[in-house]
Amino acid sequence: MITLLIIAALFAVAVFIFMQQPQFGKAPSGERLERIQKSPHYKKGQFDNLSFTPQLAEDASMTKVMFRFLFGKNGHAKPQQNFKFTKTDLKNLDPNQNIYVWMGHSSYFIQIDGKKILVDPVFSGNASPVSFTTKAFDGTDLYSAEDIPELDYLIISHDHWDHLDYETVKKLHPKVKQVITGLGTGEHLEYWNYDPKKIIELDWGENFDLGNGFKVYAETARHFSGRTFKRNQAIWASFVFETPKRKIYIGGDSGFDDHFEKIGNKYGGFDLAILENGQYNKDWRYIHMMPEEFLIAAKNLRTKRVIAVHNSKFELALHSWKEPLEKITTLNEKENQRLITPKIGEMVHWEDDAKVYEKWWKKYD
Repeated sequence: MITLLIIAALFAVAVFIFMQQPQFGKAPSGERLERIQKSPHYKKGQFDNLSFTPQLAEDASMTKVMFRFLFGKNGHAKPQQNFKFTKTDLKNLDPNQNIYVWMGHSSYFIQIDGKKILVDPVFSGNASPVSFTTKAFDGTDLYSAEDIPELDYLIISHDHWDHLDYETVKKLHPKVKQVITGLGTGEHLEYWNYDPKKIIELDWGENFDLGNGFKVYAETARHFSGRTFKRNQAIWASFVFETPKRKIYIGGDSGFDDHFEKIGNKYGGFDLAILENGQYNKDWRYIHMMPEEFLIAAKNLRTKRVIAVHNSKFELALHSWKEPLEKITTLNEKENQRLITPKIGEMVHWEDDAKVYEKWWKKYD
């Protein structure tokens, strides 16, 4: 018994020491914490969703979920061969073109009305505090920080490891003019030497005038946050980026709820919406929407076009790697929405509604 207690104590000490590394970030403090504590969405020491949102559904259990992760994964959760993609040169783009480039999972570059935006970049090769776990699929880590031009805005939807990557944002630091993120996440960035004057932190329902007809709004998402065992100290958000001529919806991570309809009505629809579709399961359906909900969310947002992200780079669920894209394209045969499904690295002129996108995932096992 004493031996077991000693081993447990040594393990706890090792974990504690490991978690002192800078990539774990820092909990909000000082004036930021005071602002958080005044938020109507901060209750009982943490941020909370507007609707009841358990991380596991009522009919699920952690024991069963862990068993499925260990023994019940789809045999094709990872691709069986290397992807072969071609990357767009982001440093030599025509500044007058409105384009989108997907970098796998939830990382993407947008150039809109002359502004360059990068969302949730993860270029380190993994989405975990432990470098040999949750590794990117072969051929998907196409971009590095060196490939990124000077950015007007770096947008971080929330602080999970597959959306906020320490190594990547550290390397991007000299190129970033301003960061847009949810309230609380700025503490990590400030700890990692970002100038607090360049960090725009927004609570749900808040907005910031970026000047010259550009504006950003923080809106609801149904999810959670945290880089350590203590969760929900920074808010998770979706964002509306408004230019003098266009509106795009940056969805982040979210389970399905009525907030999509409310946001669509509030803004009168969007020119483009980018929504998650992947890493879902019925056991955690409240925090990641299912494929059949994806198209409903797009319809409720009243968007002219929709792009699916949060797939094809990391293994974070039990489904096959290509299932998210297969399911939504099949479902969309009846819905007939303008669904854009580019390859990683492909330049997308997203306003070209005549463009037909190949089902590239069918070429891989």
